[in-house]
Amino acid sequence: QVQLVESGGGLVEAGGSLRLSCAASGRTFSSYAMAWFRQAPGKEREFVCAINWKGDPAYADSAKGRFTISRDNAKNTVYLQMNSLKFEDTALYFCAARERFNSRQEGSYADWGQGTQVTVSS
Repeated sequence: QVQLVESGGGLVEAGGSLRLSCAASGRTFSSYAMAWFRQAPGKEREFVCAINWKGDPAYADSAKGRFTISRDNAKNTVYLQMNSLKFEDTALYFCAARERFNSRQEGSYADWGQGTQVTVSS
C-alpha cells in the first residue's frame, strides 16, 4: 500500500493559478502511475489527469491546455499545476496511485489520498 497526502488547495479567483502536491510513501514511487481526480458537491468523482512511470501524461478534455501533471521521483511527489482556473474547477481534488500505466477509471487505482479542496471564486 502507498500512503498519499495531498496539499496545496485553497481559494483562488477565476483566471488564477494553483499548484497541488501529492507526497507518496511506502513503496517504490518510480514504478507507479499517479493520477488526479476531483469531486464537486453533488457530482460524481471524475478523472482529471494521470502520469505513468515513464512520465507520459494523460489529460481529461477539461484539463487540456490548462493543467499540467508532473512528477519528481527523487521527492516521491506528483504535482498538478492548474492555470486559467474556472469556477467549475471547484472541487475536492484526490491523488491516486496504481502500477505503472495510466488509467482514467477510478476503480483501477488502489491507493488514494484524503483530498485537498480547491475553490475558485467568480
